[in-house]
Amino acid sequence: MLMLNKSYMVEFLFTGLTDKPELNIPLFLIFLFIYSTTLVGNIGIIILGLVDKRLHRPMYLFLCNLSFADLTYSSAVSPKMLKDFLCEPKAISFVGCALQMYVFVSFATIECLLLGIMAYDRYVAICSPLQYGILMSSIVCVRMVAAAYFGGFMTALVHSVGVFHLNFCKSRIIDHFFCDIPPLYKLSCSDVTVSLSILIILGGLVTMSCLILILFSYFNIVLAIMKIKSALGRYKAFNTCASHMTAVSIFYGTVLFMYFRPSTSYALQQDRVASVFYSIIIPMLNPLIYSLRNTEVKEALKSSLKCSKENVITESII
Repeated sequence: MLMLNKSYMVEFLFTGLTDKPELNIPLFLIFLFIYSTTLVGNIGIIILGLVDKRLHRPMYLFLCNLSFADLTYSSAVSPKMLKDFLCEPKAISFVGCALQMYVFVSFATIECLLLGIMAYDRYVAICSPLQYGILMSSIVCVRMVAAAYFGGFMTALVHSVGVFHLNFCKSRIIDHFFCDIPPLYKLSCSDVTVSLSILIILGGLVTMSCLILILFSYFNIVLAIMKIKSALGRYKAFNTCASHMTAVSIFYGTVLFMYFRPSTSYALQQDRVASVFYSIIIPMLNPLIYSLRNTEVKEALKSSLKCSKENVITESII
């Protein structure tokens, strides 16, 4: 069925973000800046996590993988979108569309799972500090990260098969700027009931299970923090969770708005804005949130910049 579909629908065409040609250059410059910031911020977090020994802890192992997920699923969308601002037609091959959707869904799901794991890490660190070394040992953390990647890849595989086994005979024009699941369903003349049910059940299972874990973790974290008598102690405990809580609120708020609304509330312009936010803006915001709100990351960044400056001065003297 997939091969027959491929031979029939050789390529798709995107409508893009705007149908006004005069906006293409300004939008290109804006999103080029956003994507460049995403690359610099996430690669910077990954490098800091690898080279600074102060960040060789479970929390920062998860943060480095979160940055890698941000970097990857943003890169699945942004370069093609930037090209489409400058080139016509905005075409993508059938295989390219399937690959774009698979990579995007994989790493967006991995991010969802990692945010849940990071909430559990904070729960153990604050509520069971004496057992933290055992419960969050290196082997346990690596297994958690591996499970997140496996879950992401398998979830994306199920969704990709569910979407691309359909017959796309209505049109080859995707009313969007990348190969996302809902716009592709609109092009199918097949019965999408089963595929849509799988999307809702599997997506809901992954999203809600992670959200429940996050809510459970932070409920217990708040209870533990309230028992701390010192105001400074409460502030320090809360501060270790603040950046993660911000990232969770932005990510889950957008995902729930995008995929778990009643079908009667769908609006094309709202969908595009939400899609831009979770596919392009969030990967840029996460490294900024963690670098600005996390004291240890800021200290590691300052040390790295100081060492780089000293090396430049030394080389110039020599």
